[in-house]
Amino acid sequence: MTEATFLLYGANGYTGELIAREAKKQGLKPILAGRNRAKVETLARELGFDYRVFGLENPGQIVAQLTAVKTVLHCAGPFSATAAPMMAACLLAKVNYLDITGEISVFEHAQSLNAQAKTAGIVICPGVGFDVVPTDCIAGVLKAALPDATHLTLGFDSRSSFSPGTAKTSVEGLSQGGKIRQNGVLKTVPLAYKTRRIDFGNGEKLAMTIPWGDVATAWYSTAIPNIEVYIPASPGLVGKLKRLNWIRPLLAFRSIQWLMKRQIEKKVRGPSESAREKAQTYVWGEVRNGRGMVKTARVQVPNGYTLTATAALVFVEHLANNRGKPGATTPSLLMDAGLVSRLPGASAVQIR
Repeated sequence: MTEATFLLYGANGYTGELIAREAKKQGLKPILAGRNRAKVETLARELGFDYRVFGLENPGQIVAQLTAVKTVLHCAGPFSATAAPMMAACLLAKVNYLDITGEISVFEHAQSLNAQAKTAGIVICPGVGFDVVPTDCIAGVLKAALPDATHLTLGFDSRSSFSPGTAKTSVEGLSQGGKIRQNGVLKTVPLAYKTRRIDFGNGEKLAMTIPWGDVATAWYSTAIPNIEVYIPASPGLVGKLKRLNWIRPLLAFRSIQWLMKRQIEKKVRGPSESAREKAQTYVWGEVRNGRGMVKTARVQVPNGYTLTATAALVFVEHLANNRGKPGATTPSLLMDAGLVSRLPGASAVQIR
């Protein structure tokens, strides 16, 4: 990769810093960027990178910061607030857009820009981290294994703690309820809408539905019309979330959101390096067709934050060395569904 071909926005955040340090290890030289001058400048000087300081209030003003940039890797959440202006700026500047979101609304917004991205000759591909590379790849693998599948169920088992940004995004999502895709249409459902027992790869566990990004992306990757995503959950947690459904509208109030996020800022720091090394993740998927045929797939990958740091840079380098088909796309379509097994620390995909 040539130097200074990508800009890493949100480099001062937990995951952004992980990616910046991984880039240094790989001999890459991103331009670090963000709105916090002190943090961005300190990190840039430590790693020997150039940096730029700017906010995201005005797409037109962002464009001026994208000179000598081929791709933006956007890592500043909550993406529900930050992705749209950065995508708009990338369209104006004709610069590729990548991010590490898992937010369904961002994936849907990206797809709404497909025609504009084609006209601009750029790639827009959100979700090039743990959200949603492994699960999107599993979806692609299963589609190939059962081309006429009508139902896709995905899930993962990870015991990693949250970063501050992920925790805040989760708080925002509580008021919005759960999400599934039914007959090709996104549907809002209660929290912990369904439960079932699943062996993600380390023993059967009780699991519940969550509004994971694949409810959006897997539809575009596979055209399978019915999609649900699960994670392990104790009976106590399932019960707690079901009770929250009764007061869910109250969780949208700014004052309550502010209080919960303040607690996150005080208490959440993100997993340490040693914690990340110990927290492997099991990813699972299942498809079935109208004739009752079923295929399942499993893969083991590193901790989600570790995977994000390496996977995001794989996509940056891919766009540095390949023009990429212009338009809005998903990780498995931009690269290929076999990518997950080529990531550092990942196992081979097992299908049966």
